[in-house]
Amino acid sequence: MRTLDDLDVKGRRVLVRTDLNVPLDGERITDDGRIRASVPTIKALTGKGAKVVVCAHLGRPKGQVNPEYSLKPVAVRLGELLDQDVAFAADVVGESARSAVESLQDGQVALLENLRFEPGEDSKDDAARGAFAEKLAGLAELYVGDGFGAVHRKHASVYDVPKLLPHAAGGLVVAEVEVLKTLTEDPERPYVVVLGGAKVSDKLGVIANLLTKVDRLLIGGGMAYTFLKAQGHEVGNSLLQEDQLDQVRGFIEQAAARGVELVLPVDVLAAVTFAADAEHEVVEATAIPADREGLDIGPRTRELFAANLADARTVFWNGPMGVFEFDAFSGGTRAVAEALIASGAFTVVGGGDSAAAVRKLELPEDGFSHISTGGGASLEYLEGKTLPGLAALEE
Repeated sequence: MRTLDDLDVKGRRVLVRTDLNVPLDGERITDDGRIRASVPTIKALTGKGAKVVVCAHLGRPKGQVNPEYSLKPVAVRLGELLDQDVAFAADVVGESARSAVESLQDGQVALLENLRFEPGEDSKDDAARGAFAEKLAGLAELYVGDGFGAVHRKHASVYDVPKLLPHAAGGLVVAEVEVLKTLTEDPERPYVVVLGGAKVSDKLGVIANLLTKVDRLLIGGGMAYTFLKAQGHEVGNSLLQEDQLDQVRGFIEQAAARGVELVLPVDVLAAVTFAADAEHEVVEATAIPADREGLDIGPRTRELFAANLADARTVFWNGPMGVFEFDAFSGGTRAVAEALIASGAFTVVGGGDSAAAVRKLELPEDGFSHISTGGGASLEYLEGKTLPGLAALEE
């Protein structure tokens, strides 16, 4: 992939595809991690005298203009982080966008409105997507792909636009790919993967691929209950994917055949209902009462997981160990994160809810080797899939 060093950007309009898909509470940004991650590439371009046109998506407005998903609050925060005003275009490729772009001076920045307000952005129809890509490309002379969290999508701004303009990968994408290559090509061992989150089905491909590469696989979060049920244990009202039980039994057999240590919870916090203040107790993971649901790993499991991370040299973590949004059920996720920090290993937090948990629990971000900005993209890369956005940048 070409990098920023391969582009002559001075005085030229550069379209930068970033990932600014941040959580909002009204107009208040509750986690600005992705905005902060986009700043180094934008600053590198403005520092070289480029006229920077930033584009990104927010949420799933489904091709309709919806003020709830406006990037306007993001423009304000981006301006604060860049220490300069960021011009905000009230549309994506219309009159406001053209005016904002034409008004840019060298070193200045404009942000276009939410790409997904345009139905062509994520259209499955190649012609519709291509027509929108031509309008978007028409705003600039060069393209920089830096939205790692979107590179697994075959969207106009990610896949089609780089085919129309001289292009390069931004610093964030370059860094993310380097980290993922470390995880897949020659990881230092022991190599341990910690997977959590709600559903096994979200991670079928990555589990199948990782079983050929890792030394140890720790399973927590909601997906652990399908593994426990597959072993014949009672899981009560815990999250369960009945249709995945045969698949999971296959994973358990593969792990044993390959000599991969599969570590499951030995105790859980079992609650009477799914609520922040739910009455709960610690129970054996193999005997969850029929009227209770597991909402976090228990204290013995936290110790077990920490012990299995202590000697690791490479760790990839994707998915919380429990309902970290509720304080009472955040302890398992905190324990795993703190064990990663203490391990001294090359530690990668695989984006998504894991990255959000690190920030919500106010853990030191520099305690990890890398915090990815793209959970889905990271998982698909580790699954061995070709990511459309990376393929386009490599051409």
